[in-house]
Amino acid sequence: MTTHALQFVALSENARQETGRLEALGREDHVELRVKRRSGVDQAISLPPEAAALMETVLGRLLDGKRVAVLTEDQELSPNDAASILGVSRPLVVHRMDVGDLPFRYVGKHRRATVKDVLALKTKVDAQRAAMEELADDTEDLQRNYGL
Repeated sequence: MTTHALQFVALSENARQETGRLEALGREDHVELRVKRRSGVDQAISLPPEAAALMETVLGRLLDGKRVAVLTEDQELSPNDAASILGVSRPLVVHRMDVGDLPFRYVGKHRRATVKDVLALKTKVDAQRAAMEELADDTEDLQRNYGL
C-alpha cells in the first residue's frame, strides 16, 4: 500500500461562498485563532506575524479555488510526490536521483528525497527552462529579422 506525503486540500464551492474574504493584513495587525470546541470550551491563540502571513496566503489560495498542501522542508517525499511537485514523470525523477541531480536515501527499497532538495532542483530546472525559452525567442527573432 502506497502512502503519499503530498496531500492537497481544496474547498468546495459552497464552503468558498460561505467563507468571507480576509482583507490584506497590515504590519500592526494582530491575528488570533479562535477554536470553539464541541464541549463548549473556547480556545484562542495569538499567531506570530510569519504564521499569520502563511495563514493569509493559504486561505487566499483556497478561496481562489486552488488546492493547497503544506510541507516541511525536511519532510521526505516518494519519487511520485517529487514528480508531482516538479511537473515531470516518476521515471525522470528516478533518473535525476541516479545521476546525482536529486539527493535521496533509501528507506528499505524505497527512495526518499527531502522537500528542500526537490524544491532546489525545481528552482534549477525552472531557471534552465526560462533560459531555454529566452534562447528560443532570440533564435526566432534572428530568423524573422535577419533570415539566419
